[in-house]
Amino acid sequence: MLLIDDILLSPVKGLFYIFKQIHKAAEEEFLDEENITAELSELYMMLETGKITEEEFDQKESELLNRLEQIEEYKKKYFEAVEESEEHEEAEDEDTVKKVTAKVKKKRGKNSA
Repeated sequence: MLLIDDILLSPVKGLFYIFKQIHKAAEEEFLDEENITAELSELYMMLETGKITEEEFDQKESELLNRLEQIEEYKKKYFEAVEESEEHEEAEDEDTVKKVTAKVKKKRGKNSA
């Protein structure tokens, strides 16, 4: 029965994998600060050479700086959530080790009696 389930669900699993990869690529592109800083540098050069006006510069600069702030906020939220889940997993692992150690001690006590 499990083999049939795996065969029937493989297209769904494949699509899910593809969507996860697309999400990962989009997230990496969104979080890429280097592109934004390169755009800012280019923007400053365009202003210095007179290719754009002060108004255009201000508008584009504020958009890019807002994107940088969004990236920073997202990273803070995401990494805090990851750290909290890792701390929770570590606490669960410690509890599991304590429980197993207690069981082993009980068994040793029974065997020596």
